[in-house]
Amino acid sequence: MPKIRKVLVANRGEIAIRVMRTCKELGIATVAVYSEADRSALHVRTADQAYFVGPPPSRESYLVQERILEAAKKSGADAIHPGYGFLSENASFVRACEAAGITFIGPPASAMDAMGEKTRARANMIKAGVPVVPGTTEPIATEAEARDYAQKIGFPIMLKAAGGGGGKGMRRVEGLADFESAWRSAKSEALNAFGNDAVYIEKYLEKPHHVEIQVFADTHGNVIHLNERECSAQRRHQKVVEETPSPILTPELRAKMGEVAVKAAKAVNYVGAGTVEFLVDVHRNFYFLEMNTRLQVEHPVTEWVTGLDLVALQIKVAEGEKLPLLQAPTPNGHSIEVRVYAEDPSRNFMPSPGKITYLRVPGGPNVRDDSGVFPGYTVPNFYDPMISKLSVWAPTRQEAIARAQRALGEYVVKGITTNIRYLKAILAHPEFVGGDYDTGFLGREHTPLQGVEDPKLTDMALLAGAVYAYQRDAKRAKTLPGAKAGASDAANQGRISPWRLALRSRRR
Repeated sequence: MPKIRKVLVANRGEIAIRVMRTCKELGIATVAVYSEADRSALHVRTADQAYFVGPPPSRESYLVQERILEAAKKSGADAIHPGYGFLSENASFVRACEAAGITFIGPPASAMDAMGEKTRARANMIKAGVPVVPGTTEPIATEAEARDYAQKIGFPIMLKAAGGGGGKGMRRVEGLADFESAWRSAKSEALNAFGNDAVYIEKYLEKPHHVEIQVFADTHGNVIHLNERECSAQRRHQKVVEETPSPILTPELRAKMGEVAVKAAKAVNYVGAGTVEFLVDVHRNFYFLEMNTRLQVEHPVTEWVTGLDLVALQIKVAEGEKLPLLQAPTPNGHSIEVRVYAEDPSRNFMPSPGKITYLRVPGGPNVRDDSGVFPGYTVPNFYDPMISKLSVWAPTRQEAIARAQRALGEYVVKGITTNIRYLKAILAHPEFVGGDYDTGFLGREHTPLQGVEDPKLTDMALLAGAVYAYQRDAKRAKTLPGAKAGASDAANQGRISPWRLALRSRRR
């Protein structure tokens, strides 16, 4: 296959920038696409060229295949990298790229057909002998059919989007009373996220761990896995914190799950980067959940412990090269990633779009911040509110947690509300520190995680208030009739100044 000369990144934000960085290191020119809301976005500034593709809603811009392909043709791009989300798991887009003579940096359309559609993937895995969570193998056409099936397998159940992942179009249903609203909202969210409102049903497993295996395959028939990622710290089925190695996996279980993941990829003639996701129950039995036929948001933690650039591997595989290794590498150290969102945890995690007036990102040894924002940037309200992925590496899990806490302590974003304090509370929680946390962890501990205060910030706020009150009283004292030189307002009025009260309170 010919070498790739110019890549159009059919995405936005931090993932577009991350792909462009690797392209530049490989000497490959880059092209950005942008909506009206993203005219001043960082990914547009990072690329060598940029093309406008439509209004802010993604269904009118980033999801319009014809506009993406038109931008590729105008720019002279010979390859398209989809990032994740948007068109990254759309088989018709892959075929459209092939018809236009453009290399799609990802799996073939046939593999997406087999695995990208979740119900079809389940059916294929059953045929391949891979254990799956009980549920339907086809999308359910009507609410009545779905209700009958849910009663048949028993509540609680999960309604899940057939056309994509990432927690979109997913609802847990406890009983019939909640079914109608969950059905409507799951279908609506799936349509908005993937352009496909099909949903299916899975049995809900109690207290499962969400563990995924990174797989990679080339065009020469080589398929390997690159170990696992623990993704059980989830809020509303959306991953918030990820780590590798998983604190619950033994080397034997890792090898067994990796073997099954490779088997799943081989069953559909997979090529490129993919992720086979599993649920692991309390007895450490594991079940196939789905396969994401794309690069994952949390891929940096795998890069930390393997020393590999997964985007570079994607490009080299797309160029026809063989994988540089033929077996899973032994994990080196420990890595943790947290997702920084423009959202307000105290207001039920409502998105917090707006202008970033000040930004200080963390640094230091083995700290990585994948971001798409800058001081003065306005976070739009049309897209996912994630503004950054902060990841760290350390020799041990305990050290990685400490490093992530330190890095979050350095992270300052002003002008909008973020979940940074919430992330620090997660990392400090005994259940997370212990390592045996399941997918219900964040839901169970919602209130404690919201109430954790940083003593250092409390002290700082108290001292700042005391200094302000002292300066205010001193200024007032100078203007009082008959005030003695140097006397405070409090002394002249025969009362104790608020700043003295604050310091007394602190001494107690």
